[in-house]
Amino acid sequence: MTVIDVPTLLARAIHRHMGDGHGLANARRLSGGASRETWAFDVAGPDGTLPLILRRDPPRAVPLPETSDGTRGIDRITEAMLQKAARAAGVRCADVTFTLDADDELGDGYVMERIEGETIARKILRDAEYATARPILAGQCGEALARIHALSGPDLPVLPVRDARTQWSEFRDLLDGFGDPHPTFELAFRWLDRHMPAPAAPRTVHGDFRMGNIIVGPDGLRAVLDWELAHVGDPMADLGWVCINAWRFGVLENQVGGFGSLDDLIAGYEAAGGMAVDRERVRFWEVFGTLKWGISCKIMAWTHLSGTTRSVELATIGRRACENELDLLDLLL
Repeated sequence: MTVIDVPTLLARAIHRHMGDGHGLANARRLSGGASRETWAFDVAGPDGTLPLILRRDPPRAVPLPETSDGTRGIDRITEAMLQKAARAAGVRCADVTFTLDADDELGDGYVMERIEGETIARKILRDAEYATARPILAGQCGEALARIHALSGPDLPVLPVRDARTQWSEFRDLLDGFGDPHPTFELAFRWLDRHMPAPAAPRTVHGDFRMGNIIVGPDGLRAVLDWELAHVGDPMADLGWVCINAWRFGVLENQVGGFGSLDDLIAGYEAAGGMAVDRERVRFWEVFGTLKWGISCKIMAWTHLSGTTRSVELATIGRRACENELDLLDLLL
């Protein structure tokens, strides 16, 4: 892979897309991501300083999986279009400033506003600064999900369709590919097969709505991040995913992200115009999400052990597959 001077090319892209008089300052790459990069920087212009973020996929001969389920997700241009449509519909998310093109030589990506706040779960769940936010956060998340699930219209990009049965088959194949037996995962696959819900009316689904992918301030939810797993499917998948034990970060008594209750999430969702919530359907997706995260941990371990991407973070997450086995037993038995 050719190493490029991102700050130099980014400065040039800013001139191209934002005009003369706009200069780059304080560019720094943020941690995380093997094939996807995130940069924070400032743009000084005639109207003051803008704090911005660059999300980009560097050009590669062979793209690497970068999402939690071992896929590459949607591309960055589609992600930017979706985020624009979501913001226009009232979803709390960053405003997209511009998208990259081939002349920028930075790969696929886009620039968006940088929203101040916290993403680290440990701080959100424990620091006094967020004590006022925690009781209202589940309701705010429900509202955000209702608005996401209502997205439609000509400005919405084409998204992949992923129903429950399709995803079941995908993860069945992924686990089989390892040739490594996991009796608890097999139990979960059988339970999911027996409890597969009837096809849902397809809606826009965020796909990775959870702690770590939201920005929180003392006033609560400020922005929804990381739209790369967005698809068309069962909206209850988002409600189930935010409930899985892994995203509670040790505060196990609070089902939603470690900060709130399912009742509050559903109340916020339905008050914002979301469909009536079927709790059994949410339970199905909570079980599915736990299985999915357990298999995803194995994928990350393999990515490290195979040498595809050597990473202490991937190796550490990879060891957590067993935690999801315990969570599945608690859910099913």
